[in-house]
Amino acid sequence: MANAIFRSKKDFIKQYRDRCRKTFGKDIEDASMRERFFVLASLIAHRARVEHVDTHTIGEKKVYYFSLEFLIGPLLDNYLLNFGVHDLVEEGLRDMGMDLDELCGYECDPGLGNGGLGRLAACFLDSMAKEGIAGYGNGMRYRYGLFRQEIKDGRQVEKTDAWLEHGYPWETRKTASAVTVQFGGHVVRHEENGRYWFTTEGAEKILAVPYDVEIVGYGGGKVNKLRLWKAEPAEDDFDLDAFNDGRYSDAFGFRYNAEAISTILYPADAGEHGKLLRLKQEYLFVSAGLQTILRTYENEYGPDWEHLGDHVCVHTNDTHPAMCGPELMRILVDEKGVDFDLAFKIAHETCAYTNPTVLPEALEKWPINMFRNLLPRLYMFIEEIDRRFRETFPRMGSDWASMLQETAILWDGQVRMANLSVIFSHSVNGVSALHTQIIKDTVLKDFYRLSPELFNNKTNGISHRRFLANANPALSSLITEAIGDKWLEDAYEFEKLLPLKEDDAFLQSWAAAKLTAKERLAAYIKETTGIVVDPTSVFDTQVKRFHAYKRQLLNVFKVMDIYNRMLDDPSFRPQPTTFIFSGKAAQSYVFAKEVIRLINGVADVINNDDRVNDVIKVVFIPNFAVSNAQIIYPGTEISEQISTAGTEASGTGNMKFMMNGAITLGTYDGANVEICELVGEENIKIFGLRTPEVEALTRSGRYYAWNEYNADRARLGRVIDQLTDGTFARQSGNFELVRDELLVSNDQYLVCRDFHGYVQAWEELTSGYADTRNWNRVSIHNTAKSGFFSSDRTIREYAEEIWHLGE
Repeated sequence: MANAIFRSKKDFIKQYRDRCRKTFGKDIEDASMRERFFVLASLIAHRARVEHVDTHTIGEKKVYYFSLEFLIGPLLDNYLLNFGVHDLVEEGLRDMGMDLDELCGYECDPGLGNGGLGRLAACFLDSMAKEGIAGYGNGMRYRYGLFRQEIKDGRQVEKTDAWLEHGYPWETRKTASAVTVQFGGHVVRHEENGRYWFTTEGAEKILAVPYDVEIVGYGGGKVNKLRLWKAEPAEDDFDLDAFNDGRYSDAFGFRYNAEAISTILYPADAGEHGKLLRLKQEYLFVSAGLQTILRTYENEYGPDWEHLGDHVCVHTNDTHPAMCGPELMRILVDEKGVDFDLAFKIAHETCAYTNPTVLPEALEKWPINMFRNLLPRLYMFIEEIDRRFRETFPRMGSDWASMLQETAILWDGQVRMANLSVIFSHSVNGVSALHTQIIKDTVLKDFYRLSPELFNNKTNGISHRRFLANANPALSSLITEAIGDKWLEDAYEFEKLLPLKEDDAFLQSWAAAKLTAKERLAAYIKETTGIVVDPTSVFDTQVKRFHAYKRQLLNVFKVMDIYNRMLDDPSFRPQPTTFIFSGKAAQSYVFAKEVIRLINGVADVINNDDRVNDVIKVVFIPNFAVSNAQIIYPGTEISEQISTAGTEASGTGNMKFMMNGAITLGTYDGANVEICELVGEENIKIFGLRTPEVEALTRSGRYYAWNEYNADRARLGRVIDQLTDGTFARQSGNFELVRDELLVSNDQYLVCRDFHGYVQAWEELTSGYADTRNWNRVSIHNTAKSGFFSSDRTIREYAEEIWHLGE
């Protein structure tokens, strides 16, 4: 592949210099470092566009992956690897007096996602390209990301994430491919010669403009696209009179209202305006994407709509794209003249749905009145499908009425998007073995009773090329030296590491590579927080979105307990440890933000207490993103995966840590279950209640957090008291809200119940750290068994069992 991009190092240098002159009108020596990065990224992006044309063929089945998030991260280093020119470019830059790593440091994290949902979607795009699948992402081009997190006086502060301020070299605006999306108006019925049809009159028209980002597969054999939609006014309604009167905001009012749709990821939806904006976002990227898909299909196959599902699969990630099914029907019926019944059959054959959650509150619902007013014609399709669903519902068994209530699309004044997704899909999958069983048993249990054949499991995966090869150069070089580089193409090659865990020389090299990654992380911690940490201490890490069920609170309670015991008993000397936290809390999620404040309050006390800070330190790394995740994962030795059993659908951070040789300390939840099965119980540390025990305890109504508190006033009780007694209030005050969540709201996620088992498990795990040989054996074993969690494997399963490629 290298020859297809650059014939030689000399050729690269020439193209790079020429590109700088064309882009900025100056020689590379006169360009700033940011300009040098931009030129290099633009050059690689240009080559990717050429390869996209060369690697696509007419007639191949296309997969369109709809997701409101695509957390793609920085692309330059990854694309150099995938194109096979990383070393060549690095050497060429070095000859020019430049450093590739320094240039890569100027690349931003695109503000296109928030957490696991978006990162998974990005990994899937990477693996589809690597597997040679014509797979296209369809999402939104947000002007601003969720937010840029800063920590001020221990508190999360949200700043604007203006990720586009320096331009984005990877995207191409495709104005000629823009489509019109309509909101509001009223539906008019027309009839002529016994034929009738509908139009929407008086609607607000928005222009959806696509921006394409090429997705380069490993080896360069396939280059796909991620299409991102920007909302603009369909007509330039500039009000000249208002402008001349000095009413400048009024002059641009419609433009502002239109562009607001794609301004920010997840606008606050506490009020009606925010809800309406979210619904507009979701419909815009669904309608625009489907209009483009059908236009492409018709150009290739003509109006052979009956066979659309043979050539196209529309895969919806979560409920945000749930309108794909009815919108596909609307376009087929209203614009292509397809019969209603046939249109539903086509939509059902074409659409598939991934449910990524076990939390019922995460399944979207919209008020019927809002939905109907904003999307009147689409609502007619949903209403009719819901009517037919009810009419044909099997009235067998004594509980059929309650089953209908749980599965209908329209109920209690709401449009239920998960139900809409299931009814329009030929496949419904969970994202880990445990999660899939839970959605069969609870979240979507009545659908499973009606149509068990729809349901299947596809355990999540990650891009091992990004999160090991790019993220951990020292370890990946050692692995390649030991087993060759075929693991870049096939992650199951990691199994060849298993015999090497008995090789003393390799164990020493493994430890050295891990230390290199820890030193890099320690330097990053100092740079971003000012805290100096010891790279020889255990690096114990929990990084993920802040939510009560993920139980960052349990983790910091453990730290508080260790601190108390060290002060009470000078002979208690735990393994020296650096406790690392990172992640964002949603702007309106007060409890999660209070836990962040608590962590920083605990860090402020412990890190400044000379009695303990040579043994333990606490760090909160601000603004968790793909770029700093690629520093954190490699440097970690204990991976904290401690959600309440039965609440985490899968998790992917656990896979990234495992692949980099971290040992999991976790509950029997999500993909931890499959990690445990793969590595064996001796190579992981599991604690806490299992899912059936959690469910039984919850159903019994006999769990009282006060009982846990009173049963152990010396340790758990003391930790809870310290939330309000000023112990950790020096930086920003006490934490009454956190205490109330436990003792007033009765500890929904069983932090108190699992506290002792968790602390004991941590002590047992870290007690083995001094046996460096065995610790590194376990570390190697985890990496060796991580090949299953490559997203390449996941995508092959989707391709064969859901998308039916190659048939």
